[in-house]
Amino acid sequence: MRFTPAALALSLLAGVTSSIAYSKSGDELSQRAARLLSHGHAEIAEGRVNSAIDAYEAALVVQPGSASVLVSLAEATRAQDMQGKALHYYREALDSDPRNLMAIAGEGAALAEKGALNKARRSLARLKGMCGTDCDATQKLAAVLAKEPTPQVVRAEAVKPDAVVSEN
Repeated sequence: MRFTPAALALSLLAGVTSSIAYSKSGDELSQRAARLLSHGHAEIAEGRVNSAIDAYEAALVVQPGSASVLVSLAEATRAQDMQGKALHYYREALDSDPRNLMAIAGEGAALAEKGALNKARRSLARLKGMCGTDCDATQKLAAVLAKEPTPQVVRAEAVKPDAVVSEN
């Protein structure tokens, strides 16, 4: 009985250290997914965003849940001004890799483009805490936030029509 807490603590320590030692290291792409991803990057460079999205989606089928594929897909959908869909892909990437700097920066940029500047500033603060102000991801998000503020979306409750009575 006296040694039960110590035995539990030692077994917990052994379990945690062994699981850390054997865990996989992140986002390794298969050859097919890497080829599709590079094809998508080439299509983006040529200005063919729809074709790039097709390549990224095919890479996502080959390598489901890959953070790098999800971030690339989110960037492409953001290029089409589909920030809501891009946010979905960024958040999926963050679910699989919570420390992905490009996903955090992209999510913040998409939020800023939608007009959610406070949430975008929280993403910037998170990036500054993770990699500092000299980080490429931090500088990209800071540049998006430094642009002119985007107009906020007007809610339906904010617009009230004037009551006009007309005769028939």
